[in-house]
Amino acid sequence: MPRLSLATVSLKLNGRVESLAVAGDLPLLTVLRNDLGLNGPKYGCGLGQCGACMVLIDGRAARSCALPLAGVAGREVTTLEGLGSASALHPVQQAFVEAQAAQCGYCLNGMVIATVSLLRRTPQPSEAQVRAALSHNLCRCGSHLEILAAVQLAATKLAAARPAAA
Repeated sequence: MPRLSLATVSLKLNGRVESLAVAGDLPLLTVLRNDLGLNGPKYGCGLGQCGACMVLIDGRAARSCALPLAGVAGREVTTLEGLGSASALHPVQQAFVEAQAAQCGYCLNGMVIATVSLLRRTPQPSEAQVRAALSHNLCRCGSHLEILAAVQLAATKLAAARPAAA
């Protein structure tokens, strides 16, 4: 049996520095779920096409099933768990709850992560910009209208939380 080559990979995960001695070619998703117990990112297609496995890498949405762990060495990774907590939801998470934007919830991780990334770049997106940003996230339940409403509600919540310009 071939022996796996282990390497120590360090990254900033949800605000904490993590050093992991694992095979660097393992998908980030596998390490997050199996080694670190983070279940926000979901295994969907395993090909980087459905968006269920999304995480933020240095603030930008990325598909963790298609990224080797070594590819995020030294970078900042944020999962759904790193956005907020059950007692203090991130405004995007709160907006998705209020808009009832989930049915089965499987796509929710990717939708929330993609929304956070979008609203960091474009604080007041048009509907076309929202649709474009979420176009690579698959939802099979038909919550599309509620998801669009949640993104607009999140933009409003984030704008209200920003300090007024002097």
